[in-house]
Amino acid sequence: MLYKELTEKKNELVTRSEEILGKAKEEKRELTEDEAAELAEIRDTVRRIAKTLELEDDMRELSAENAKPAVEEPKNEERSIEEREEAAFDAFVRGTVLNSRDDTAVLSKDANGAVIPKTIANKIIKKVYDICPILEKSTHYNVKGQLEIPYYAETVTTAAITVDYQSEFSSIESNVGAFASITLTGFLAGALTKISRSLINNAQFNVTDFIVEHMAYAIKRFIEGELLNGTASKVRGLADLSNSLTAAAQNAITADEVIKLHDKVKDEFQQNAIWVMSPATRTALRLLKDNEGRYLLQDDINSAYGTKLLGKDVYVSDNMPEIAHSKTAIYYGDMSGLATKFNEEINIEVLRERYADQHVVGVIGWFEFDSKVENAQKIAKLVMA
Repeated sequence: MLYKELTEKKNELVTRSEEILGKAKEEKRELTEDEAAELAEIRDTVRRIAKTLELEDDMRELSAENAKPAVEEPKNEERSIEEREEAAFDAFVRGTVLNSRDDTAVLSKDANGAVIPKTIANKIIKKVYDICPILEKSTHYNVKGQLEIPYYAETVTTAAITVDYQSEFSSIESNVGAFASITLTGFLAGALTKISRSLINNAQFNVTDFIVEHMAYAIKRFIEGELLNGTASKVRGLADLSNSLTAAAQNAITADEVIKLHDKVKDEFQQNAIWVMSPATRTALRLLKDNEGRYLLQDDINSAYGTKLLGKDVYVSDNMPEIAHSKTAIYYGDMSGLATKFNEEINIEVLRERYADQHVVGVIGWFEFDSKVENAQKIAKLVMA
C-alpha cells in the first residue's frame, strides 16, 4: 500500500475512534463490548501503520544521505521549535555560542543561569509519569492556590439517607449525611543534579538525555515516597488512609489477611486495582498458598510488572516499608482514590557558575505539589501489628 493510502487509512481510523468515544460520552455511558473491541482493533492497526510510516521515513532519509555527498544545515526558520530549544539548551550547558540570535533567544537568562525550554521540561514531566505508576494512576489536579474537594460523609453524628415504607398524612423525617472536604494546598520541593564538565566537554555525550534521565529519577523517587508514606505537616499522600486492616503478627502476613485486604475494596473499584509493596514483602508473599496448595502470587509475563496476586498486578517500590512492627506493608486498590495537585509545573534552571570550583554544572528543578486521599473506599492498606 502506498504511503498516501496508509496515511489516509490511519486518519480514517482515528476519526472512527473519535466517533465511538464521542457517542459514548454524549450518551453518558461506558463503552459496549463491541465498541471496546473495535477501539482495541483500531488502536493496534493505527500503531502498525504508524510504525510502517516511520520505517519508510527512515529509509527515505538513509537513501537521501547516501545520494548526497554532504547534508546542508537547514535554515533556522525551517527548524522546529523543539530542535531550536534543544540546540540552545545544549549550547548553553556546554558554554558554546550559537550563530543564530533566534536560537539563543529561546532561553530566558537570569543572574543564576537560564530556564530550560518547555520542550525539555515536558520531557522531564513525561518521564516522571512513565516510571511512577502511583503518580500516574492518582487523580491529578493542575491548579494554582488552594483546592477544596468535597465528598459525602456519613458518620455516627450524621444519619445516613434512609428509605422506608411511609403512610399517608405522615411526615417523612429527613436523614442525611454531611458534606465534608479535603484541602489541597501546595508544598515546594526541589531536586539538584550535578553534571561533570568532563562529560559535557565530550562531544559524544548527550547532555540533554543525561539531564532528563537523572532529574526524572530523582523527582520520581521523591514524589513516589511522599505519596506512599507522607510527611508530617507536609504532603500526606496515603499516610492518612482510613480503610485499614491490621495483621495479627508483627513480622508475618497470612494468606487469609491478603484475601481480607483484597475484599476491603468494593467490587465497583476492583477493575483498576493494583498491589503496592516492598521487594521483601513480595518475596514473603511468593511463599503463601491458598487452601488448595496453590501459590497466591503468580508470575505473569502479560502483567504490567511481571507478577499478579489474586489476578491483580503487583508493583514493588523501595519506598515502601518492609514487614515490621506497626508498618504499612501493603497498599491495594484503585490509586485514582488518591488526589494529587501540582501548583507549579517543574521549573528547571542551569547553574553554570555556582559549582565552577567543583568542575561541574548544576541543574536544579523546582515544583510545588500536594496529595491526600480523595476516596478511601478505593484503596485499603495492611498495617502490621
